[in-house]
Amino acid sequence: MLNIKRWVLLLAILPVQLYAQQHTVSLDTVLKRIEHNNLLLQTYALKAESYKHKAKAGTAWMAPMVGVGTFMTPYPGQEVMENGDKGSLMFQLEQDIPNPAKLNAQKRYVESKGEVELAGRAIALNQLKAQAKSLYYTWILATERIQVLKENDKTMQMMKKIEQIRYPYNQSQLSGVFRANAKIEENKNMIRMQEGDISKAKAWLNSLMNLPGNQELEIDSTFKPEFKPQAALDTAVLASQRKDILQMEQNINSMKLGIGAMKAQGKPDFKIRIDHMSPLNKMMPNAYSVMGMISIPIAPWSSKMYKSEVKAMDYEIQAMEKERAGMLQESQGMIYGMQSQIRTMEMRITAMEDKIIPALKKTLDADFVNYQENKLQLPAVISSWEALTMMQIDVLDEKTKLYQMIVDYEKELYR
Repeated sequence: MLNIKRWVLLLAILPVQLYAQQHTVSLDTVLKRIEHNNLLLQTYALKAESYKHKAKAGTAWMAPMVGVGTFMTPYPGQEVMENGDKGSLMFQLEQDIPNPAKLNAQKRYVESKGEVELAGRAIALNQLKAQAKSLYYTWILATERIQVLKENDKTMQMMKKIEQIRYPYNQSQLSGVFRANAKIEENKNMIRMQEGDISKAKAWLNSLMNLPGNQELEIDSTFKPEFKPQAALDTAVLASQRKDILQMEQNINSMKLGIGAMKAQGKPDFKIRIDHMSPLNKMMPNAYSVMGMISIPIAPWSSKMYKSEVKAMDYEIQAMEKERAGMLQESQGMIYGMQSQIRTMEMRITAMEDKIIPALKKTLDADFVNYQENKLQLPAVISSWEALTMMQIDVLDEKTKLYQMIVDYEKELYR
């Protein structure tokens, strides 16, 4: 009969556990949803697509010009000596023919701006991922704080009951009951604060995933972030990883294509014009005129415009390359410093968890035993309880700093 009850209980609990597992969202899942669903990130792809169409638009020719009017027509009131002097009705067609090399160079330059936008998307994604990690870790640590506070609340509730039992027999003071009750309420307020942090983190994570802020969401509260220091930190590795460096390289490449487009301004453009004259005197023959024209951009008063622009853009590229090298050098030193900070913080937390907290627990246990045997007053036990609670909260506060350091470190690696 007992085995049957166990099986029934197991079958009743199993669907609940499966439901919780299905609705628990891991950090990797959150990051993937942000990458695919975040509205801000979608704007970069749309802007990049717009540059493709702008590049195509740049290869279009100017619309042809059509004209109609008179040709060599005498003013009214003037005497016409011969019928051929009456002039003609003129039809004109004119078309600009741009140099294909110019158009292709300009097209490549405009298309490169789309690559700059996509590099900007990678930077924004890295920032959103860092924000999501911070919120996820905040939720985990808030859950751990709640567990610590609830566990310590049990101890305080027990001390309150002991005080209430002893008071009628004059073995305790009424102030002890009030003090224990105050500590219990203070503990509850701290729990409420952590629940508020969880609600805030949930709403923000939902919004980053393009979901309603109040949608139900459960995270894997057992997840522990690990610090994985970068094996190699030379500038070449950083240049291949960091998204801001990639964007700067795309900007430099775009500027180089811009120089190519500007140099192409030195190539000539063409124009063709066709005129058709229909004489007003029907005895005169129809006539036409075909005119081909070419621009001369190498003329000194014209060429100095694009030549000066090329020099200016070349200097700008040199400045950007210097800035890129400076950013890599600065980041290398910063990341080395962050590694040392994280290792030091890990050592501090390990000492607090392995040495200080166990000692405080033993102190509280010993004081509580003496308190139960009426060898110790309540204030002394409360002091031990407060010391343990505060140290446990301090450890979680230090973990908050540690996890944020790890987030900042990973963000700096792929910034």
